[in-house]
Amino acid sequence: MVIWVLRLSAVFLVVVMSGCITVGPDYDQAQATTVPAAPVNWQQNLPHGGDMVALGNWWAQFNDPVLLELIDSAQQQSQTMAAAALRIAQARAVLVTTNAAAVPNINAAAVATRGTFQLGGPIIVATTAQAQLQLGWEIDLFGGLSRASEAAQARFEAQVATWHEARISVSADVANMYTNFRGCEQLAAIARSDVKSRMQTAALTQKLSQAGFQSPATYALAGASAAEGQSRVAAQTADCDILVKALVSVTGLPEVDLRAKLAKQSAKLPVPAMPTLKQVPAQVLSQRPDIAAAERDVAAASADIGVREAERYPRLSLLGNIGPLGFETSAGSINATSWSIGPSLTLPIFDAGRRAANVDTAITAYDVAANNYRTQARRAVREVEEALVRLNSLETREKESLKASRGYHASLRAMQERYNFGLASILDLEETRRLSFNADNILATVRREKVNAFIALYRAVGGGWTASESLETLRTAKAKPADILKTKAQP
Repeated sequence: MVIWVLRLSAVFLVVVMSGCITVGPDYDQAQATTVPAAPVNWQQNLPHGGDMVALGNWWAQFNDPVLLELIDSAQQQSQTMAAAALRIAQARAVLVTTNAAAVPNINAAAVATRGTFQLGGPIIVATTAQAQLQLGWEIDLFGGLSRASEAAQARFEAQVATWHEARISVSADVANMYTNFRGCEQLAAIARSDVKSRMQTAALTQKLSQAGFQSPATYALAGASAAEGQSRVAAQTADCDILVKALVSVTGLPEVDLRAKLAKQSAKLPVPAMPTLKQVPAQVLSQRPDIAAAERDVAAASADIGVREAERYPRLSLLGNIGPLGFETSAGSINATSWSIGPSLTLPIFDAGRRAANVDTAITAYDVAANNYRTQARRAVREVEEALVRLNSLETREKESLKASRGYHASLRAMQERYNFGLASILDLEETRRLSFNADNILATVRREKVNAFIALYRAVGGGWTASESLETLRTAKAKPADILKTKAQP
């Protein structure tokens, strides 16, 4: 009898499974991620004639080991990356749970009781003991479980891409802070050089005033100018100290150690090369992790439609259990084996439109996800174009600022000579000095902004992320999600 029941159940399952269908739309990545009116090429010219370097080792070509150390320390300390790694682990748990719903679920249970009962005679005391293996298996009749697995897998992949986006963002932010600090050091050096010149002028004016060749008012003006320069040095030094505090905060390094590292290349700006930039804007979308995450969200939303649609159809499960049963009284004992197996069918009849409303909601969520993808894609193209505009502008500004700085330096040297021989007033000297100082400051600022513009372009084109890099992280996450926190991320 048992054999016949098992055979009939097996035949029933084969027949049912052969007729399974999957409801809901099949995800079409090409159609879902098409960006209307996307440009076919960049509107802005590429700096340096489009010379390229590989993004994978982009930070290394800065030739600044201190920067690489700071980026590595910041990534290890980053709360943003840690939170992203946690979301990967959570998404993986959801994926495992979702996949488990589609396979047989087997549990063991045991129970023992002692009590009294009466069967038409005297009350007797009995002990009952039973152990069972319980089987539950939902047959994926309409593909709801497979669609749920698709959605969970897509969300898992989206979280991995988001982790890489956080990694790139941390790298770029630290690089910006580091560049700003080096730029601040340069401005402080300019201010110290300027105050040294002012103090020399003040000392000379003091001697001339004591000898009667200059008025006390002229000496007072020279002294005031020197004091103003010293005040500027103090302010600029404070700005640099504040940037050091910020770097301490993001890297987690002790300030003493950090200052020792920073002293190795004092006041030296990194000199980056042009990041990799494909000629076709649409190709950039394939190398940005945030765009990849948005596309995976679209795929998940598409699968959710199938999940909600499957809820409107019957659900079939196979249930069974088997195990020994013991019954013992003072009059004797009974030992037996109990089992049961069979299908369980649930038919949705009336829900006042709840399931249909859930399908409509899922369709709307898909439209929102697709629109979000298109919005992020357009923003990505805009960010690259803006970075290119800034780079081209800064290259021109750097050339002109360098000419201005050299010209004002020559003028200042000539005016200083004229003042020393009494052929120019101190007002003329201070005005020329002010123009030269401002030109030097502008040049240093433009050079710092140019490096930051390169970093912005690096971030805008995806920071060296590749789909294969995400696949490697996926393998790590599937093996042991906690290892993501220990992964030595490439900057």
